[in-house]
Amino acid sequence: MSTCRKSRDIDTKKALVMLRLLIQKLQRGLSVLAPRGPEDLREVQVLAATMVPDDVSEGQFAVFAVKGEETKRFVVELDFLTNPAFLRLLEKAKEEYGFRQKGALEIPCPPEELQKILDDRSY
Repeated sequence: MSTCRKSRDIDTKKALVMLRLLIQKLQRGLSVLAPRGPEDLREVQVLAATMVPDDVSEGQFAVFAVKGEETKRFVVELDFLTNPAFLRLLEKAKEEYGFRQKGALEIPCPPEELQKILDDRSY
């Protein structure tokens, strides 16, 4: 075996050992963060519900268009809350999910339908 190949094999082994150590550290760190009981789980849920994703700016909100197995996330401008077509979708969501829906807002429509509404700025 050539010296270059031996060196490459040693580098690969070192990288694998480093990767294993990193994975072990991450697993230990994540186990510390895992919820221990119902109170911890509620705290995690509240925190997750109040966090705003980085791609949602002021004056925007995120929704999911859901139809069967097809789901797509959209970031929507607040202006669309006056769009009659978008308001009809919100009414449809209220009928299907009620006000009990937790987490992200889901709209029961094909993603293409919501995309058409968001592309139409004529309202």
